[in-house]
Amino acid sequence: MQVRSIIFVCLLSITSFFPAFANEQKIIKYLNEGGKLILIRHSEAPGTGDPTHFNLSDCKTQRNLSAEGIEQAKRLGEFFKKNNISFEKVYSSEYCRCKDTARNAFKDFETFSGLNSTFADPSKTSGYMKKTKEFIDKLDKSKNYIFVAHHTTIEGLTSTFAGSGEMIIVDRSYKVIGTFKVN
Repeated sequence: MQVRSIIFVCLLSITSFFPAFANEQKIIKYLNEGGKLILIRHSEAPGTGDPTHFNLSDCKTQRNLSAEGIEQAKRLGEFFKKNNISFEKVYSSEYCRCKDTARNAFKDFETFSGLNSTFADPSKTSGYMKKTKEFIDKLDKSKNYIFVAHHTTIEGLTSTFAGSGEMIIVDRSYKVIGTFKVN
């Protein structure tokens, strides 16, 4: 009886691996086609929002990446390297947790204010989304671009919630092609 239980547990473990592997392969295939927007929520940064009197140019006043968040960002960059996924450029929110995610994952990036969080003031969301979409419309449509942002920005563009360090891959009409989180 114990042998059957062990075999059952092993088979269950193996079959639960295949859907995740299949999703990863699908994501890699889509990204290697080019022309995708890769929206990444910043890596793990404990807490919610930012302190009331935070300063965008002073990381000490903001919610920042944890040690796990830094490692998560590094694994994200390794995923792109390991799978030879090309991208034209990385853009980041001006918040330190997004810049640190971009820096640890991809090294080179440029900040773009349209990716900033609207958590503290949701009335800014539509204006930021308009600015971001106008910016994206000017980019080469055959290339992949990475945007490191906040859940409010990603949700504003795609109506899809992203967890910390999660990628939401969309086409140029902001249709979600897939979601993926590097382990």
